[in-house]
Amino acid sequence: MASGGGRLQGMARNPPVALSALYFLNLRGDVILERQYRDDVDRNMATAFKTEIINGKDRGGSPVVNLGMCSFMYTREENVYVVAVTRANANAMLAFTFMHHLISLFKSYFNKFNENVLKSNFVIIYELLDEVCDHGYPQITSPEVLKSFITQRADRAADDPTATYENQRKAKEVSMQVTGAVQWRSPNLAYKKNEVYLDIVESVSLLMSPKGVVLKASVTGVIEMKTLLSGMPELIIGLNDKVGEEAQANAQTTHGGNHKKSIDLADLQFHQCVNLSKFASEKTISFVPPDGKFDLMKYRVTEGISLPFKVMPLVKELGRTRIQVDVKVRSCFSDKQFATNVKIRIPVPKYTSGATCKVTGGTAKYKSTEEALVWKIKKFQGITELTLSAEVELVSTTTERKPWHKPPLSMDFHVPMFTASGLRVRFLKVWEKSGYQSTKWVRYLCNSGRDTKTGVYEVRCQ
Repeated sequence: MASGGGRLQGMARNPPVALSALYFLNLRGDVILERQYRDDVDRNMATAFKTEIINGKDRGGSPVVNLGMCSFMYTREENVYVVAVTRANANAMLAFTFMHHLISLFKSYFNKFNENVLKSNFVIIYELLDEVCDHGYPQITSPEVLKSFITQRADRAADDPTATYENQRKAKEVSMQVTGAVQWRSPNLAYKKNEVYLDIVESVSLLMSPKGVVLKASVTGVIEMKTLLSGMPELIIGLNDKVGEEAQANAQTTHGGNHKKSIDLADLQFHQCVNLSKFASEKTISFVPPDGKFDLMKYRVTEGISLPFKVMPLVKELGRTRIQVDVKVRSCFSDKQFATNVKIRIPVPKYTSGATCKVTGGTAKYKSTEEALVWKIKKFQGITELTLSAEVELVSTTTERKPWHKPPLSMDFHVPMFTASGLRVRFLKVWEKSGYQSTKWVRYLCNSGRDTKTGVYEVRCQ
């Protein structure tokens, strides 16, 4: 037992490394940039990766590959492979998290991440690579911290008498920020007007039968924040999610409080600023926010979804040269709300010659490039029903056509101040030791799933 405890203590003192070397390769396998963090691998490892993975039979397979005594962990972003190599028993999840954070860091600096960007900014990239990892152990990857002392602007000249003092002052601030408890926020921020913006943005994906039966539905959401606050404030947010509502119901039991609808959130992902222990104990989101814009939380909902639109399509083939299309769309949100930029795409056969459309709202026409009738509605009021009736003319031919299988119609939309999950902010509190007052803004937005590549809002045609 004693020896086992000693092994566990040794593991705690010496956690597994993430990587020994980092390579950036193009799609041909040529090395764009490389950084060696340990001396147990060399440049030949990049050649092995090119031969066995990029040009070999394992291309597109497992993201973790063992070749000889080395382990390769890689990911691809646009036309660049990011490859972490090690001979040790590495922490694979730590390595992949580090690589994805590194890609996000480069995008924050250069807006894009591709081969041309790496070649054009290799000087500053090598500076970043020196800071983000030490001897195979990831360090600071926060753009807010790194941008405070690694910039794309030229440094002051060495003969500038104020440069030495300024650099010392800046280095002291950065060191305090990096080694402090709040790495993502500078302690000397000051604003004349203190404001907090909170946006709950959701994307709903749907597959519905022609009879209006929901076959599959899900919602992916993100809480986006923008904070313009002085000092080191602490924010507390309460949501009507399941754990938050249960905690509130338990607190109100003695007062006979009414239990409202709660939302069962799944796949929660929090920003590093969130105090997870407080979330586990108090069921509230407590955090010291970064300055500016950031994503506080991501989530997914698969039950109890309120669909913003109900669509009933009817497509009939009238002989060999005509198709009758009838579509009814009803908005299911409040009549005080409006959807914007609504677009409904109704597929038609590729041998369509034209179409005549009649609508009770918006505009509709046949687009040959999309092989569909496209119905656009700029503003769609809640609790409203609009209809489309179209006669589609097909090219006449004497040859036998393949049977046309009716593809589902798809829908794009934006509905402000509406959430398909029903998620709401119960309270948003800002506390700072100076006691200043802050202005808080909370907004909601529901989109179709196409915007986030998580799915589409589709209805099968009858």
